[in-house]
Amino acid sequence: MTEPLIRHSNEIEYEPVEAADGLEKGVLIDGEHGAPNFAIRRFVLEPGAEVPEHTNEVEHEQYVLEGEYTVGLGDEEHEVEPGDSLLIPSGTVHWYRNEGDEPGAFLCAVPNGDDAIELLE
Repeated sequence: MTEPLIRHSNEIEYEPVEAADGLEKGVLIDGEHGAPNFAIRRFVLEPGAEVPEHTNEVEHEQYVLEGEYTVGLGDEEHEVEPGDSLLIPSGTVHWYRNEGDEPGAFLCAVPNGDDAIELLE
């Protein structure tokens, strides 16, 4: 049986994401913490940062926490801001760009397991 868990913000370690300069990821909850099905991560997209076009093997649900930035989904660009939500189905080409002066941050929920990223050239 899964046990309840509380993780405090000072317990979350952020690491750079190799796919892009200026993007950091902190794993809030995942299988290592006892979550049986889903992982929740928090990403920070620094001003001037760009994440190149890529796909993922699993779906992503995202919720924008702070900042304003651009998300590309397929051939379309979308400006997002705090309170916006995104569904990125598995295999969807997507990318991010923060042209603002403030960091952007979002929560990202994915199924537990391998979240392999494939960069597109």
